[in-house]
Amino acid sequence: MKINNLKTEYKTNPLGIDVLVPRLSWEIESDLRDTKQAAYRITSAASVEQLREQKDLLWDSGKQTSDQSVHVEYGGPGLNSRQRVYWQVQVWDNHGHEAVSSETACFEMGLDTDQWHAQWITQPWDNDLDKATPCPYLRKAFSIDKPIASARIYASGLGLYELELNSQKVGDELFTPGWTNYHKRLQYQVYDVTDQLVTGVNTLGSILGDGWYRGHLGWWDNNRNNYGEALGLLLQLEIQFADGSQTTIITDESWQVATGPLLASDLYDGETYDARLEMPGWSSPNFDDSQWQAVVLLDHTKKTLTASIGEPVKRICELKPVEFLVTPKGEQVFDLGQNMVGWVRLKVQGKAGDRVELKFAEVLDQDGNFYTDNLRKIACTDTYILKGIGLETYEPRFTFHGFRYVQVQGYPGELTNDSITGIVIHSDMKPTGSFTCSDPMINRLQQNIEWGQRGNFLDVPTDCPQRDERMGWTGDAQVFAATASFNFNTAPFFAKWLKDLESEQRADGSVPWVVPNVIKDGGGTGWSDGFGATGWADAAVIIPWTLYQYYGDQRILEDQYDSMKAWVDYMRGHTGDSFIFDYGFHFGDWLSFSDYMSYHYNAPDYGYAGAHTDKSLIATAYFYYSTTLLQKAATITGREAEAKELNQLGANIKQAWNREFMTETGRLVSSTQAAYAIALSFNLVTEEKKAIVAQRLADDVRHFGHLTTGFLGTPVLNPALSDSGNPELAYQLLLNQRYPSWLYAVTMGATTIWERWDGIRPDGSFQTTGMNSFNHYAYGAIGEWLYHYVAGLGLDEKEPGFKRLRLCPHPGGGLTHASAKIQTLYGQAECSWEISDDDFNMDVTIPANTTATVTLPQATLEQVKENGQSLQTGNGISASVQNDGMVVLQFGSGEYQFKYPWNA
Repeated sequence: MKINNLKTEYKTNPLGIDVLVPRLSWEIESDLRDTKQAAYRITSAASVEQLREQKDLLWDSGKQTSDQSVHVEYGGPGLNSRQRVYWQVQVWDNHGHEAVSSETACFEMGLDTDQWHAQWITQPWDNDLDKATPCPYLRKAFSIDKPIASARIYASGLGLYELELNSQKVGDELFTPGWTNYHKRLQYQVYDVTDQLVTGVNTLGSILGDGWYRGHLGWWDNNRNNYGEALGLLLQLEIQFADGSQTTIITDESWQVATGPLLASDLYDGETYDARLEMPGWSSPNFDDSQWQAVVLLDHTKKTLTASIGEPVKRICELKPVEFLVTPKGEQVFDLGQNMVGWVRLKVQGKAGDRVELKFAEVLDQDGNFYTDNLRKIACTDTYILKGIGLETYEPRFTFHGFRYVQVQGYPGELTNDSITGIVIHSDMKPTGSFTCSDPMINRLQQNIEWGQRGNFLDVPTDCPQRDERMGWTGDAQVFAATASFNFNTAPFFAKWLKDLESEQRADGSVPWVVPNVIKDGGGTGWSDGFGATGWADAAVIIPWTLYQYYGDQRILEDQYDSMKAWVDYMRGHTGDSFIFDYGFHFGDWLSFSDYMSYHYNAPDYGYAGAHTDKSLIATAYFYYSTTLLQKAATITGREAEAKELNQLGANIKQAWNREFMTETGRLVSSTQAAYAIALSFNLVTEEKKAIVAQRLADDVRHFGHLTTGFLGTPVLNPALSDSGNPELAYQLLLNQRYPSWLYAVTMGATTIWERWDGIRPDGSFQTTGMNSFNHYAYGAIGEWLYHYVAGLGLDEKEPGFKRLRLCPHPGGGLTHASAKIQTLYGQAECSWEISDDDFNMDVTIPANTTATVTLPQATLEQVKENGQSLQTGNGISASVQNDGMVVLQFGSGEYQFKYPWNA
């Protein structure tokens, strides 16, 4: 038995946390089946030596008889600002073995608000606030005259900041301090710079960019300076010396500032960099800053500072071009082969003053030319001006693009595949899940889903990464949250964003369309003030519940409960005795299927496109669904009285919904796929009408031969079909390659998920340029169904976080094999099946300290073999039952191989 992957608040050895009672987790690895933790002991100390020797411990939990190995609360004395704690865990299992973690884990606390001695600083000159202007470069030299034990930088910025110390970048994080409502929550980062300091003179440097704080943000006019007009830096370097003394370097009036080669930097429009203005060694001790100006202090609060809890944005990988082409218009274009988010590294040699422009696009038009109309009103251009000294290399700092194709203009020489390299960036979420099957097009669909998540999970869950939008649309996030949590560990990412959501929630409980909220008065749409749309605002309830399910994180329910309840109370307050939520603006089943005439001629208004599902039907359905989830959260968190009230409220809503929207014969007032799928998935249909409602849904799918759903109907469509006895229709929709379908985009060469089913039409023409993103993950919510239904890897709501797995594959659609894996907080779980030589083979991996219920389809107890042996209890299997045409097994951790004859 081994103890691995020690985590504190989901992270390995985190710096600068402000969770007063951190939670500790670990994985158990064992070669024996049915291994469970019987007891644990956690010890912690102020140093590695004390922990190793088990002396002067901060905390000793003692031997605790418990199987809890995830989210165990630290029980030591109250933690102080900057405190560093080392910890390890000892585990006893049910087989009589014990083990101590070989790694020594640690965590370090951040700064209390009153411990910030640094002052906000900014440039002394005025800027033109109507456009991007040269980025400020700031520096501060200081001396160290004795050996260092440790050093930490605590830093934040108004705008984006990047730090250097002695000409080396500090840390590997990008786009710090991240995007929040800066008036309410401003993140700071902590860096260990012990090894970057030297004895003698040292120099701190920082570059500031507009970013989300001051740059373009949104599609409407006058969309700059959303949070403020002045960029600022706040930095505190704390040095602990070997002799026990300490010193602190802070941002104050002693810092110097100047402009440099970064002439303009905007998230939307791109960056302009003039290498002739470079200042070699500007953040090194020997640089002459006599021509630089003194900074000025900036009057800005420090009370909103909060430690970063999300995953930082980082460079993830690099892509080389797969093709260089010259378009019919004569444009020189590189194809990177993948719609990605980030930028390109340019290598170029030429004369001083040569100007190279890089433009970015997701697709080529039907004639093969560079296409940027769908980017709307942004330049999306990086410009590099050469200094004319040998081979020059350029990458931007404070901008990103969504693209597959790069057009190069003004290149002084012959372009080759070595001229550019794609740099992929996104929040550094750890990949956890994978899905593959025998159909290569479905595998490409899964890759498209993952790439869509990578490109849009950049500090906030954006709708799209390329045009003049890039906002945290709540509806997109909530429908995709479960799929996202299969693909990657999203717990820290969403925990951060939910804090942003709560900070943007109005006093009446209403939730904005986007978080952070920069849409004022509906963004010029005239639809509403930008708040309170069901399916979107319900992210306040659905995403915390999703995190609880996937990570067993009860604290997220505690932390977000008031926010969850406030949204449900808002809906309740606007329904009166009718319990029908028909107040305000709602998007409804956004971007649902357009009928034949609309498809070929004029697309209807976005909010009413296609199969017209009554918006109050959907709104009330979400009112019910969020109420039921809140009721469960109330029960789990011990709010029994509230749970009872919510249970009654749910019953009232369900009764009202059926009375208002369902006929006696089981027809809905909106007889659409979205309406029936939502009704079934949200459990709104009474028992006596479930069969007829399922039949009406199936009949509609058969009638059209394809899906007709939009953003809200699509995620629940296949689950509703498969769970109500029509899996063959769900597979038909999955495998459909004609518009509208998931695989249609794959046939058209998509490498991410499209915003619209017909983003590119069969003739190569495009949907409306007003709204046609080719990297929009909402329809990728089908991924959850691939994992848990097709491959069979699911979880148990009553034992969340994959403490108990439910493995139940559903072969169909002509697939001959499927496999799903996920790295849970307990370890890797896997469910793979294959039909070969008239046999059904199923391989299962269950992590230690968890259990599983496994359902073998079309099986009998007499025919099933496990590892070549007749099926029997023992050796990990605790129960086996014949249930109609299925065999249901209960067993513990380990690897299992099942085989039995298959009759298709």
